[in-house]
Amino acid sequence: MARALVVQLARIGDLAQSRRLLAGLARRGEVHLAVDQSLTGLAGRLYPFAAVHGLPAHGTPGADAARAAARIQAARPVFAALATTAFDKVFTLNFSPLAMAIAALFPPEAQRGYRQYSGQADKDPLLRLVFRLARDRRAAGLNLADIWAHLDDDPLPPEMVNPTAAPRGGGLGVALAGRAARRSLPPEVLAPIVRTAFLATGAKRVTLFGTASQAGEARALVRRLDGPVREACLDATGQTDLPGLLEALSGLDRLLTPDTGAMHLAAFAGVPVTAFFLSSAWSHETGPYGVGHTVWQHTVPCAPCLESAPCDKGLVCLPPFAAPAFLRCLAAPAKAAPPPGIVGLATDCDALGAVCRPFCGEDPTAAARLAMRAFLTRRLAGEAADGLDVRLGHDLAQALSFETDWVLPPPGRTLSGEW
Repeated sequence: MARALVVQLARIGDLAQSRRLLAGLARRGEVHLAVDQSLTGLAGRLYPFAAVHGLPAHGTPGADAARAAARIQAARPVFAALATTAFDKVFTLNFSPLAMAIAALFPPEAQRGYRQYSGQADKDPLLRLVFRLARDRRAAGLNLADIWAHLDDDPLPPEMVNPTAAPRGGGLGVALAGRAARRSLPPEVLAPIVRTAFLATGAKRVTLFGTASQAGEARALVRRLDGPVREACLDATGQTDLPGLLEALSGLDRLLTPDTGAMHLAAFAGVPVTAFFLSSAWSHETGPYGVGHTVWQHTVPCAPCLESAPCDKGLVCLPPFAAPAFLRCLAAPAKAAPPPGIVGLATDCDALGAVCRPFCGEDPTAAARLAMRAFLTRRLAGEAADGLDVRLGHDLAQALSFETDWVLPPPGRTLSGEW
């Protein structure tokens, strides 16, 4: 039986987005999963078939050097157990000092994703391609879950990853914010959206989700809601651990959310998501996976921006979410047009993976993204690139291929760039 190790040291959303890779590997053998210690309980709930290994991947704010060193020392038995296990494949999904230290435990020819070769960091051919695609994020359109899945030679079919979204009877949920504030809707913008969705869905209950530090945002949101909606609100900020959050989300009829870990957990459970993507969030990269979700994406020319760079345009992608025209779209998307710069997208699956299809508004980069997906489908999924002009496919291949892909490749990488 084959034995695989997946090193996923990022946070909640990334853990949920690893499902296509992990479930595909589980079809063929034994799966081990290395995660941050804080996520071991959630990882065990999400992937009961996997042996979960907890590591000190996330820093502790305010911890001094001695405490940090003690955390690493306490994890030495985990490192030893990994090093002495015979893995046929090791998938290192993150580039970080700890991830690269784990990669050094294994022969480079057994590794996919990131690895070390002769003491130097090295990337899988697919990751090299993805970094080149990032030069034009608007046209790339490859979901992160599918990038990781295609590191495997036989990825799980995308329609088998998450359940088709369907209401579960527990009312409306609202995820208040993600880690990046400008990718989230502030209470004064979010309140009319919650009120509109509450009336449009006929919900009887609204549950607010967030960390304890977001309790103030929850109170600010509730103050802006009118009587019936306010009375239906349950403030659950800071009230659940991660497994409890998964359980609470799993019973909802719908979740309203920016690009958050809660969004990915809801999609994981097959709960319909209505997501709002702006600023650096780009739905074609990190949107909810599966069939039956809705994303409202701002397409201002500067989007998606760089999360680490300050916005010098006054966050122009935010005001349209407060426009009356947008609220009318939420209430009756088939009868209303969104304000300029917002496009409504329905999530689906194709041969390559997750895809967001426009159903409302203008998507100025749709044609370029379709061409890129056709090229990637042929490259990664081995299927005919329907609708791709031969010359365009040739131009894309030239633009995305470098001599270093085939000149003196390191052991484990063939001349074709594949493993």
